[in-house]
Amino acid sequence: MKTNLQKMFRIFSVLFCMLLIAGSCDMPPMEESVQYLLTFESTWSSDTHPTDFPANPHFSGLIGAAHSTDIQLWEVGQKATPGIKNMAETGGKSPLDDEINSLISAGSACFLISGGGISSSPGSVTVTVTASVDCSAVSAVSMIAPSPDWFVGVSAVNLYDNGDWVDQKVIELFPYDAGTDSGSTYTSADEPTTQPEDIYRIEAEPFLVAGTVPSLGTFTFTRINPDEDSSLF
Repeated sequence: MKTNLQKMFRIFSVLFCMLLIAGSCDMPPMEESVQYLLTFESTWSSDTHPTDFPANPHFSGLIGAAHSTDIQLWEVGQKATPGIKNMAETGGKSPLDDEINSLISAGSACFLISGGGISSSPGSVTVTVTASVDCSAVSAVSMIAPSPDWFVGVSAVNLYDNGDWVDQKVIELFPYDAGTDSGSTYTSADEPTTQPEDIYRIEAEPFLVAGTVPSLGTFTFTRINPDEDSSLF
């Protein structure tokens, strides 16, 4: 009897350990990090958005962060931070970079994203993005230029889905108003909004075409194969 009990105990012990191992296999290491190529492909042109199209269409340098899914750098329906305000009005990366570095110091973000812009639209630009399990959400923005306070971007796009990193994610870009300048055309003179409004998606001219607002381009996140040399891109 004692021998049988011992055998049963060993069997249960083995099964329990197997369950623990199986469960741990589903959990990625917390220090795991991956790299993506973020390609900003701009299609914004006089053909796609003919109303009042500016003579020197371009986009400011990309800036953003890989951060926790619990936070957002910017959000429709919320007020723009000083960093988002300055980016949308001037294309400047400061003080948004300081805001991101403060989030990194606080443990809410892990990696700063900073890349080039598009000097003439249509065009494209690529920047490398590092993400981790703790910082799998990515936010990135770029000013529509010239404009009063308009920009394109993504907010808290999660690159980690169903226990694994996505291989590729393509997101269409639409114009947003930072709510900090009241100009209504691309080349409006500075007209600071007395009471800043919430960030909102622009659904009117000069972006409205035949009742809809065509996208201004795409952000494509493509995972870099860890066996490949990212310097080749």
